[in-house]
Parts: sequence; C-alpha cells; structure tokens
Amino acid sequence: MLTRRTLAALAGATALALSLAAPAMAQDKIVIKFSHVVAPDTPKGKGAAKFEELAEAYTNGAVDVEVYPNSQLYKDKEELEALQLGAVQMLAPSLAKFGPLGVQDFEVFDLPFIFPSYDALRKVTQGEVGKALLAKLEDKGIAGLAYWDNGFKIMSANSPLHVPDDFLGLKMRIQSSKVLEAEMNALGAVPQVMAFSEVYQALQTGVVDGTENPPSNMYTQKMHEVQKHATLSGHGYLGYAVIVNKQFWDGLPEDVRAGLDKAMAEATDYANSIAKEENDKALAAMQAAGTTEFHELTDEERAAWVAALEPVHEEMAGRIGAETIAAVKAAVAE
Repeated sequence: MLTRRTLAALAGATALALSLAAPAMAQDKIVIKFSHVVAPDTPKGKGAAKFEELAEAYTNGAVDVEVYPNSQLYKDKEELEALQLGAVQMLAPSLAKFGPLGVQDFEVFDLPFIFPSYDALRKVTQGEVGKALLAKLEDKGIAGLAYWDNGFKIMSANSPLHVPDDFLGLKMRIQSSKVLEAEMNALGAVPQVMAFSEVYQALQTGVVDGTENPPSNMYTQKMHEVQKHATLSGHGYLGYAVIVNKQFWDGLPEDVRAGLDKAMAEATDYANSIAKEENDKALAAMQAAGTTEFHELTDEERAAWVAALEPVHEEMAGRIGAETIAAVKAAVAE
C-alpha cells in the first residue's frame, strides 16, 4: 500500500495547494478526477463516461470530470487512501473494498447466493438498507452517492467446476474480502488476494488457477483467453458504490452540487440499465470465441453449491453484523 507521503507526491502540486481535499481548480473550472480499475467498455466504465458527459452539461461547464480507467492512477489497494487524501475526488470501488476500510457491513453484498435476482438486489440498493450502509462511510471522510451494478459472477479455472469438490486445492484469485476468503475456503480452494489489474498475467502464468467475475469483467480483461472452463453459477454479486471525498463534496457550491446530483442520478439509471445487457453480450462473445467451455449448473449441482456455501453466512455474521445480514434478507424477501 502506498504511504501518505507517496500518495501526496503523486497527487502533485495541485492536491497540495488545495490542502488535499478542497475542490481542484483549473482554468476557473472545478476538476473531478474519477479513477476506476476496469476497462472503459464495462458497465462501470460506461457509467463513468456518462457521468462525465452529464456533469459537465448540468453544471454549464463549471465542472471538468476527468475519468481515469484501467488503474491508470491507482490500483485496487491504493485508490481509497488516494480518495481520503484528496489525490482523486471520485471512485467507484467494488463493495468488498469497504471491509478493509473498517466498514465491514458492506461485505454483506459478498455473501454467496444472498441475492436471487436483480429485482431482489434493488430492494436493498434502492431502499433504506442501502442508504443506511452508505451513511456509515461518512466517518471515514467519504460521501456515498450511488450503487452501480456490474453483475452476477461466474467461476472460471483451467479444470471443470461442476461440484464443490472440483475446487479442492485450486488457487482462486479474489478481491480483498474476508467473506470471499471464507467462500473459497468453504469450497476447499486456496484464496489468493490480488489486484484486478494483475489477474490476467497471473492466470496466464499459472500463479493462480482461476477466479470469479461477472462476464463483462472476464471478457474485457481477456481472461477467457487463459481459462479453459467456466461455470455459470451466479453465486455472488459484484457491485460498486460511487463515492467522493466528503470534504470536497461538502465544499462545492450548492448549485454545482445540485447539477452533479442530477448527473449522478441519471448516470446511475444508465449504468444499471446496461449492466445485464453488457454481461449477456460479453458471455455470448466468449462463447463464440471458443476458448472457454461454459457449464450451466444442473438443479442438483446448484443445490450442492448452495449447501456448501450456506455456512459462510453464519460464519461471517460476527464480522458483517447479524443485524445487517438480517436487514438485507428481510428487504430481499419483501
């Protein structure tokens, strides 16, 4: 992880002059550096581009949004600290990233098979439970603006993954998440925490055997070129929270912030509306490429996966919070 001194240096004179948090100004414009770690043609990448377009329009040119995709500025482990220091103003990290920050409640989104559908997910992200979770970030100097979908994950490896025993001993790349560690342990795999930008090479060289991702991430990072098998498990959800440096956000003129709120609301609707479509297209493209064999779980196989992973919910209750898990399950069941 980068030190504060290193991050401040990388931020440059602009960030230092602005006390590492105040709105960045360039040619009388407020500059918002929006950093993320995925490709521009993913749902998140397209959502960021849409926000850039709308934000500049709805603030009448008062704001200049600079989008930096593909870890151009910071990798997974660096970006949250960069935001807190004011080196960037906006991020859209995966929800798993907030656990290491000390807000483990967000790891509820990582629990296997907790969301049976997008409709069930919306009851959380667009409801009171989702708002309450975002509010927990404020003590960390972060304002949560919205939830963006990526999609439901599939498992991939260089050997078939049909039943839980197929995972025994496999080195599986995961994000930094205790829930995902517990998930892989429950399957008998060996979890390997690794930055997203490093996964393709790790798969190619055999440093790890497999990973889990929504199809759009797998396709845009060309992981299907180095994975012989994948299972359409839909076992887990990958989503993002769009966040800003709270001091920066609170310091914006009210009219500017109102324009940005409107832009974010519309960009969120857009990003979430295309997420499933983008994943469906990515899956079709990978199937057409023929380098990966995709397996659809039978009812019996799915039941075995659910049974193997259900204990993770109870195991993680002490970390995530039993009340948070119960609130999410109650919202899903409404």
